[in-house]
Amino acid sequence: MKNLRFWRGWSIGLRMAFITMLPVVFLFSSFVWYSWYSHRAQVAEELAERGRILARALSETSEYNVISGNLSDLRLTINGLVQSDKSIYRIDVVDASGRNAVSVRSENAMAAEPYYYEAPIKKQVVWINLFSDNGTPHVSAPADTRPPTLTTEVVGWVRVTMSPSNLLAKQGQRFRVTLAMAALALAASGALGFVLARSLSQPLREAIGALRQIRGGDYRVHLPVTTGGEVGELQASIGEMSVALDESKKDLENKVAERTRDLVASRNEALRADADKRKLIQKVNSIIEDERKGIAIEIHDELNASLIAVRLEAQSIGQLAAKAEPGPAVEEIRQKAQSITKRALDLYASGRRLVRRLRPEVLDMLGLHGAVEEMVRHYDSGSGCRFEFTSTGDFSQLENELAISAYRIVQEALSNVMKHAQASFARVNLTLDEQMLHIEVEDDGLGFDPASASEGIGIIGMRERAYALHGTVNVCSSPDKGTLVAIALPLPGASAVS
Repeated sequence: MKNLRFWRGWSIGLRMAFITMLPVVFLFSSFVWYSWYSHRAQVAEELAERGRILARALSETSEYNVISGNLSDLRLTINGLVQSDKSIYRIDVVDASGRNAVSVRSENAMAAEPYYYEAPIKKQVVWINLFSDNGTPHVSAPADTRPPTLTTEVVGWVRVTMSPSNLLAKQGQRFRVTLAMAALALAASGALGFVLARSLSQPLREAIGALRQIRGGDYRVHLPVTTGGEVGELQASIGEMSVALDESKKDLENKVAERTRDLVASRNEALRADADKRKLIQKVNSIIEDERKGIAIEIHDELNASLIAVRLEAQSIGQLAAKAEPGPAVEEIRQKAQSITKRALDLYASGRRLVRRLRPEVLDMLGLHGAVEEMVRHYDSGSGCRFEFTSTGDFSQLENELAISAYRIVQEALSNVMKHAQASFARVNLTLDEQMLHIEVEDDGLGFDPASASEGIGIIGMRERAYALHGTVNVCSSPDKGTLVAIALPLPGASAVS
């Protein structure tokens, strides 16, 4: 079946020409074959008829010459007949014994048929009875109608061999004329098929070209209707579709432009809102830090001072109780004084820890490097996880706001390590260059899948602090392979990280 589908790759013009010419070629071939065959059959029939007539006519006229032996006249007659008729190849006269009596061959004939036409030369003998039945001489009477007695004797044969060359030449000339006329008709049919195929393929080719222009984005295509029927309807439909698509394109472009303007306005509004949010977050963080600083100062200057005074008064009461006369009341006073002293010391220590959390003193004294180093040392000594701190760069000139935000981010990251990671080792690295402060907190803990796990409050807080300073936060983690938190904070005056 695949071999019968070779035409599927043909163009419609070639298919049209093939459909048009196939029956014409079939008819032409049939007509040529039939003409050739009929001409050959006509030659054979004409030769057979001539051969039989010649043989029979010669056998009837050559009886006397054969019987009398006057063959020269017979030869002259046959020779004249052969020379006058070019379709005769040879004439032979054979006697009763089979001996060739006369043989004349044509000088003009080129080929002979493989067989000959034969007719017998008959001698008729009439027997006449001159006596009647009683022995007396017979006298014919008018009423005597009895025929004489006849006998027939074959004294030879006439054999005519015909030559088809002359007749074939004539029929060949006729066949060539017929073939030329058939070829002319075939050529006319081919030209007509070509014109029909072109009249169909040319409009289709133009329609295909128009469709390709439409596919390429040129919807305004001018395609005139050049023919009728289905192809004309196709051309008209493509023209209408081109106009409709062009109008739809313009309408869509207007809608896209309008939507783009809306999106740009929404984007600008979102960027302004995001910038305002960052400013607000930065302002809130600054206010919170200032408030923490104020609370820390109040705790350090007032509450801790009061606790020191309480401790001193309690110690004075204990010393006075030691000087008094021993007794149950004095002993109770001394114990109460010691309890108050211990409580005051505990409250003072809690106040110091609270002040360190609210506003690390080391951040003001040693800067970000010293504060983070103390924090890492504190976590390293108070847990089963080993912490390591590395740094690169000079942190002494770092601005206070950036240092505080970086400190809080590291604090939140280490808090997440202690709460969730279950790590045995964690590393904190600070790198400061001319443009950026880089913070990396890495652990070998449980890890998580960032694609499926939602961000916790700690990561959200770190991200918002970084965004408020136009920085970035990247969290890389996978189950059982630990977590890496990378923060990049641009320095004031440097280009913001996108």
